[in-house]
Amino acid sequence: MSDMTAAQDSPHPPQRLGLLLAWHGSITETRMKKALSTAGLTPRHAMTLMHLEDGPIGQRALAERLEVDPSVLVGILNDLEGEGLAVRRRDPADRRRHNVAITEAGSSALAKTNAALDEVELSLFSAFSQQDQDALRTLLGRIDSNAEHFECGE
Repeated sequence: MSDMTAAQDSPHPPQRLGLLLAWHGSITETRMKKALSTAGLTPRHAMTLMHLEDGPIGQRALAERLEVDPSVLVGILNDLEGEGLAVRRRDPADRRRHNVAITEAGSSALAKTNAALDEVELSLFSAFSQQDQDALRTLLGRIDSNAEHFECGE
C-alpha cells in the first residue's frame, strides 16, 4: 500500500479540523491580545466594557452575559473601577443591587480597543466576503463548546 493510499484510507485527515481551528485560534488570539493591549485592556476587561456600551446593567445580569461566576466579575470590576473605566452604583429601586456603567474614560478606551480590533479583523478576514464572514460566524456558533471548557490564560 502506497503512502498516498494509506493517507486516503485513514479515518484521520492530515488537516484535522480541530487542530486546524486550534492553530488559527492561537494565532488569532495572539493578534487580538496585542490589539487589546494598545488600550491597556485584557480580553475580559474589553468584553466587560463592550457589554456596558449600551448602558448600565445590573451586576448579576452582567455576570450572566459574560458567563462568569459573580466572584470573578467582582475582580474584573475592581480592576475597571481602579482604572476609572467603569463605575458601580446602588440601584435606587433596590439598594441590594448594583448597576454597572461605563465611564467616559472607559468609552474612550473601548473606542481605541475597537479600532485596534477592527484593524486585526480586516487583516484576518480580508479574503472573505461578507457572506463568507456570516457563514463562518454561523458555523462557529454551531461548534460544541461552552464556557465550562474554557481556561482563561490571563
